[in-house]
Amino acid sequence: MSTTPALTAKEKARVRELVEFYEQYINEIGLFVSQIEGRLTETKELFRLIHSIKWRLKEPSHLRDKLIRKINEARQKQQVFDITKDNLFAKINDLGGVRLLHLHTRQFEEIHQRLIAALAESQLPIVEGPIAKTWDDKTRKYFQQLGITTEESPSMYTSVHYVIESNFRTKYTCELQVRTLAEELWGEVSHLFDYPHPTRSVACAEQIKVLARFTSGCSRLVDSIFRSHDEYSRNQKRPTKK
Repeated sequence: MSTTPALTAKEKARVRELVEFYEQYINEIGLFVSQIEGRLTETKELFRLIHSIKWRLKEPSHLRDKLIRKINEARQKQQVFDITKDNLFAKINDLGGVRLLHLHTRQFEEIHQRLIAALAESQLPIVEGPIAKTWDDKTRKYFQQLGITTEESPSMYTSVHYVIESNFRTKYTCELQVRTLAEELWGEVSHLFDYPHPTRSVACAEQIKVLARFTSGCSRLVDSIFRSHDEYSRNQKRPTKK
């Protein structure tokens, strides 16, 4: 079994410097994230489609772990680890995160349209995405029909990702995710046991994968319930033949 080489003294110093730099600006990043959350909450046309909104800031210890992973990835690819204080906020896009949670997949088309309009109104540019990460072929086809770029999700979850840039003088980025409530269940459980380091329990890892399939099935079932109700409502409005 291969082991990851230990960081050099220079690499440890770089990681420590970057984490401390992040800690200096964490309050400003929090203001940016709360600005996004406030804009979306106050947009009535969007908020009526949303079940709830969550936001968070990355724990400094989690940033440290991520930087170490990126150093090791750069080593494996024989590349230079190029994250510095000058580009940290552009290179690491999830220092701040916002999640829009909704009930069923077919709401996404209108959510996306309202989201784009709300961000444009506040002059908050989308610098990356939207990218729909999914493992389910039917869901992938739905997003592709909407013109949304898709990526395979090794973790077996479905979520649409945007990266938003601040309109402050200092440029920060924030990751915005749109996902169903069912997928959020998987995300919360997985985050507890599989992040920032994958669980070493084989059984637990397999159970998390099974949960991903169950949550995907729940999303499909909720989609079906809404489609059935819509179809019933349309039939009820049709004039009866005499």
